[in-house]
Amino acid sequence: QVQLVESGGGLVQAGGSLRLSCAASGRTFSRYTMGWFRQAPGNERESVASISGSDGSTNYAYSVKGRFTISRDNARNTVYLQMIRLKPEDTAVYFCAAGRSSYHSGPYDYWGQGTQVTVSS
Repeated sequence: QVQLVESGGGLVQAGGSLRLSCAASGRTFSRYTMGWFRQAPGNERESVASISGSDGSTNYAYSVKGRFTISRDNARNTVYLQMIRLKPEDTAVYFCAAGRSSYHSGPYDYWGQGTQVTVSS
């Protein structure tokens, strides 16, 4: 069982930056594929970024490429999402997820509760 706790969300003006963190429990964190997802009101949940546990490879949604960076610190059991040049359309609840699969597409087995990111125009 893996528990995930997100932090770092908040209110920011367009063009600003935020860094989200996701702290994971468990001793096998390094093996998991980690992903960030988001869900805006009225929209389906969408994948934002993911990072492999096996080779550290990353994958990004087209809408965030060049603005968001996912990284992980296996010693701290933490995955990060650095977000710059934020846009109002980035407003959503952001979720962290962990998957035993080596595929960026999942499936993801464990989910955090989410953290709200609001970008004002």
